[in-house]
Amino acid sequence: MTTSDKTKEKPLWLSIEENFLELDLQDLSGENREAAIQRIAGKLDNAGYNVSHHGGNLLQLRWAMDDMQKVGRPLMKDLSDAIAALSLEDVADQYIATGKLINDLAETWHELKKSERRPDVIQMVEKAKLDLLINKAKGLPDDEGIRFLIGEKVADEVITNALSITEEKLGEVHTLIKEEKAELARVATLLEAVEGKSNEEKVKHLLENNVSENLIIEMAKVDQGVIDGAKQAMEAALKEQQRLAEEAAARKKEEAAGPSLDNIPPDKMLEYIESIREIMEFSDEEKEIRVMCDQSAIPKCLVDIAVSEPDRLDELEKKAEG
Repeated sequence: MTTSDKTKEKPLWLSIEENFLELDLQDLSGENREAAIQRIAGKLDNAGYNVSHHGGNLLQLRWAMDDMQKVGRPLMKDLSDAIAALSLEDVADQYIATGKLINDLAETWHELKKSERRPDVIQMVEKAKLDLLINKAKGLPDDEGIRFLIGEKVADEVITNALSITEEKLGEVHTLIKEEKAELARVATLLEAVEGKSNEEKVKHLLENNVSENLIIEMAKVDQGVIDGAKQAMEAALKEQQRLAEEAAARKKEEAAGPSLDNIPPDKMLEYIESIREIMEFSDEEKEIRVMCDQSAIPKCLVDIAVSEPDRLDELEKKAEG
């Protein structure tokens, strides 16, 4: 086949069939048929194909018209109708879909089974698949359409044009998808660490590592009830930890405060009072007194008396002396 650079992307047989769509088959008898052939040959010449002066190409045109008149309609009508009837499920594998389409149509159009025509039909099926994907994407909410086309490995340029979005918007979705994939990998690693353990232990491990509940359900293969149970158990454990911590803090505070007045032995009472007086000779600032008394491990009850009722120290001293 001889073509110009302009027509290399579309084969002659396809251009012939597309021109046939403009014909009225009832007017193709006698001289009208030959006139139609010459008219189409001229149009193809003008489009960059060499038909009028190329015996093989002109024969191809005549044979294609013979087939059309035998069937009573153009091949492109049947081919277009068949492609328009395809669903996304039909074109999941475009090569299988192409093979089935060609086999179905070849019962009427034998020439369609020629190996050189198969790539052209595959292109048509691929275009139909892309159109179906875009139509589905346009019906999805929010960014789901963008995600859908990315998942189907549609080229970025096609996505931005088809959905009328900016490259920046597409880049944002790409980034989110990348982050989500990284999170999936992280959760998979977390699950490996608890492989063989109960669902409750797995869920607890994932919750402790800030995994979302939806992702836990998806990757740990558990239902919401298991998650709720694990959260309740974790809340109970946390409350117990808080209780123990509060008790420990209270004990520490009590230990730091020292014994109450009634529990201080007389000899220790005298020793503490003497130390307090020495400290008060050094400073009369309450803050400094408290710091130095704390450093000397003097019970808090005595320190409080020293800074608020210092005269009472004499009374306590006499009582301790008996």
